[in-house]
Amino acid sequence: MTNTDDTVQFSLVQLDDYGPWTVTPEPRPEPSLQALQARIYADLADFVGSRDGYVFPGRYDNMIAVTNQITPAEHQRFQELVRHRYPVTASIGVGTGTTPIDALGAATEALQSTGSAQDAARSERLATARDADPNGPLTVAHFDVVDATGRYTDAEHAFDAERRIRRAFVELSDRMREHGAVTSFVGGDNAIAVTPDLDDATYDDVLEAVRDAVGVEIRVGVGRGETAHSAGQGAKHALETGRNTGDWVVTAAPASTDD
Repeated sequence: MTNTDDTVQFSLVQLDDYGPWTVTPEPRPEPSLQALQARIYADLADFVGSRDGYVFPGRYDNMIAVTNQITPAEHQRFQELVRHRYPVTASIGVGTGTTPIDALGAATEALQSTGSAQDAARSERLATARDADPNGPLTVAHFDVVDATGRYTDAEHAFDAERRIRRAFVELSDRMREHGAVTSFVGGDNAIAVTPDLDDATYDDVLEAVRDAVGVEIRVGVGRGETAHSAGQGAKHALETGRNTGDWVVTAAPASTDD
């Protein structure tokens, strides 16, 4: 398969029949479930990260990954890892698209076509919806709340600070989705988006809209590279530049190799 447009590949990893399992034969302790989810997510982060991809927790029983460097068949290795280490299994949908939101949509539809997430008969399905091989550079945007420690962490009730930052990132995610991006909260006061190649003016408009809607100022560094890892590293360095210069949007020079 070939394609002249940049094509991104996303994978949706879903724990099989997880809801029913958590209450069978009786409800399991919530801390134990949270620990299980965290360990599986950590394993997925290691698996995808070692192959120059990015992974986001999503809802933990549903995890999202940028997997341009991973073939559909190679995903089976992660499924085997889950089966051998944990009392649950995982099914995966793999999809491509010219925008991240379209690629994730294709992965979602592929996985949904194999049956319900709560179907006890569904186990370790691997479904693909790839219109083209993933190719070309990727763009990653790394967002950071400006002075979150001084304005919120050290100044507000912890619960209020968390709600304020999460509201800001929900608004940000909605705004970025309009441009075909997939944005995920990654903890602290940070969010990461995999995006089409947008100009700085678009990011300015998005940040202004978030500021007007929820009163939170956000800065962004943007990186572009041949892998999600190299693009993400470029974004992190660009964000550091913005912190030093005071610029709201900084785009790094294109990177073709890992930092």
